[in-house]
Amino acid sequence: MKKGFYFILAAQFFSALADNVMLIAAIAMLRDVQAPTAYEPLLKTGFTMSYVVLAAFVGAFADSMPKRRVMLISNGIKILGCALLFFDISPLAAYAVVGLGAAAYSPAKYGILTEYLPARLLVVANGWIEGLTVAAIIGGTMIGGMLIQPVFAAYLLNFDLPFIDTGIRTVGEMNVVVIIAIYLIAAWLNLYVPDTGVDHKPLKNNPFYLIHEFSHCFTLLWRDRLGQISLGVTTLFWGAGATLQFVVIEWARVALQLDLTRASVMQGMVALGVAIGAVIAARWVSLRQSVKVIPLGIAMGIGVLSMIFVHHEWIAMLVMVVLGILSGMFVVPMNALLQHRGHVLMGAGHSIAVQNFNENLSILAMTGIYSLLLYFQLQINTIVLLFSVFMVGTMWLLKKRHEANQRIRDDVCQLDDGKSC
Repeated sequence: MKKGFYFILAAQFFSALADNVMLIAAIAMLRDVQAPTAYEPLLKTGFTMSYVVLAAFVGAFADSMPKRRVMLISNGIKILGCALLFFDISPLAAYAVVGLGAAAYSPAKYGILTEYLPARLLVVANGWIEGLTVAAIIGGTMIGGMLIQPVFAAYLLNFDLPFIDTGIRTVGEMNVVVIIAIYLIAAWLNLYVPDTGVDHKPLKNNPFYLIHEFSHCFTLLWRDRLGQISLGVTTLFWGAGATLQFVVIEWARVALQLDLTRASVMQGMVALGVAIGAVIAARWVSLRQSVKVIPLGIAMGIGVLSMIFVHHEWIAMLVMVVLGILSGMFVVPMNALLQHRGHVLMGAGHSIAVQNFNENLSILAMTGIYSLLLYFQLQINTIVLLFSVFMVGTMWLLKKRHEANQRIRDDVCQLDDGKSC
């Protein structure tokens, strides 16, 4: 790998780390004001809304200038969103602004991979990206849980710089300072992300043109026989994964009687498993073989069902790691395949914007449904059962769709020469 790739990784890691620390901090703030439990998944809903609403624009924005500049601007927006918490803005609104920055950041962080690296290295690169993103989830949830832990929070609040009154008086304010510091590290690393030298398209001023262009790219990717399968799988995975974050927290509270700090460790175990699965996929699965991992998605759905029968913390951790491994092994190759097909068909930024639109629309739908299920007070085990059945059923349908496509035409042979099918 080229040296610049590691700066891309480091910048992505710290930006994602801060996102996840802020999620735990925002959940804690909602609980401090005794907000309804159903508000917690709405944090993710607000965060992902920008991905959907701005999908037609962020891809064009990412392709209009060097990706490193897009990443730097996006981190600035995230810092602004976090800083809003100093002014008693609702955590829901503040995290939504952070989502605006994340929506602009994503086409840049993935798009730069297809510009900077050859196709044969995309699975490996995605393994690194997903592995470190998951490491950021692990670190972020654990740091977030540690920051709200009373003893540690009290220690930080009692710490003052010599001759300087920081004005930090509450746990929430202290969390904001830590999160902004992490975002600033990410922004500093963005300065060292390489310029790939790829020509950039001037950003069109006409929003209707951008919407039309996005619609064309959307249709093109869904009609592509390999693109539609990889897009379907990743759309389902990220919607299910975002919902599972909150399902695990509530399940840990009800089934294992864990507080938020210890429940966040369960999230970390899933993330650890995804990192392991990503490394395995990067080592053993080539771009040509990527579609062969779809059955692992079905296995993941079946594995979720086992949560109903777990009542011991250490067994729960093991189950979370196994679920994560299955997730990482099947999503990393499918993500690489989708990036390759999108880059060939329409360009990096536009294809990632289409991917983000679909994946985050799925997150909005699934977290919204989860909020409704909580609102109607369904038992968490019933929700886990419904979640498992949905995962297995939809993954099976995608598998059958791919098999039908293969009978029509073998698209896998097109990967090396990059021809559109």
